[in-house]
Amino acid sequence: MLLEALLAIVVGLVVLVWSADRFVDGAASLARHLGMSSLLIGILVIGFGTSMPEMVVSGLSALNGSSGIALGNAYGSNITNIALILGLTALISPLGVNKTVITKELPVLIIVTALSCWLLWDTTISREESVVLLVVFILYVIATIRESRKQMQQMKGNTLNTGDELMDSQLMPIKKAIFWLILGLLLLMASSQLLVWGAIQVAQYFGVSDLVIGLTVVAVGTSLPEVAASIAAARKSEVDLAIGNIIGSNLYNTLAVVGLAGVIHPIQVEEAVLSRDMLVMSALTLGIFIFSLKAFLMKGRIGRLAGGSLFFSYVVYTIFLIKTAM
Repeated sequence: MLLEALLAIVVGLVVLVWSADRFVDGAASLARHLGMSSLLIGILVIGFGTSMPEMVVSGLSALNGSSGIALGNAYGSNITNIALILGLTALISPLGVNKTVITKELPVLIIVTALSCWLLWDTTISREESVVLLVVFILYVIATIRESRKQMQQMKGNTLNTGDELMDSQLMPIKKAIFWLILGLLLLMASSQLLVWGAIQVAQYFGVSDLVIGLTVVAVGTSLPEVAASIAAARKSEVDLAIGNIIGSNLYNTLAVVGLAGVIHPIQVEEAVLSRDMLVMSALTLGIFIFSLKAFLMKGRIGRLAGGSLFFSYVVYTIFLIKTAM
């Protein structure tokens, strides 16, 4: 049974990442055929697509009554995104920081993190509180779309047209786009179910809580699309994209992923989530804000020293999780 469960986790993770990539490609091409701008595609399609693994896994976990995996997946992915992914990305290539990250994206993430702490304080996330998270998420998406439309109107010219023409030249046919969109979504759901099943079996075999499994194996697995995107951006010297990608993913996780899971089934929160995981996630969120503000004010970048400290914090956190679980 243990071998089957471990195999299910490996196969589930591999298919999960591959199907998420196909889903995003199909959705992006279909969106272009429907006349959406590249800006809106980046916000709605790519941002939503890279968070689909977390959403599907947490939703299925909630349906199966494994709220620990659902919550651990969301918050564990946030910790992984900042400490592991941004840390590794900064080690590969120092990260540039623009004004929008300092004035809008990171402050919004800090506020949303504070809201989550407040909702978790009574160790329960009710359906009503989950609805609040989803409403905040919808308002954030609407506000972002409106701002992007304003930017698009201001940027009408050669640069935007050239980018759109380049995207149009890379489109797959609409029938192929629909095919990959549907197949990618079906494989996402199937592989997520396989992953959740395997994770639950391993947790029960070793006597480890499903929260710890969600914070480690499942969180890292569902964050692989962000890993691929950020590392690829660093290798192509598109380092400015890395922070925005991670911040957007964390917002989706905190609001949409937890909100969806809580609407499906109210979540009973272990005390360790407040005293350990939320504390680490909040500290990392404030930490990346401080690193980014310092880099912006000094007209520099988040360097390898900061990246190394983020990566080291992830290693320490993971070791502590494993030791407390044994």
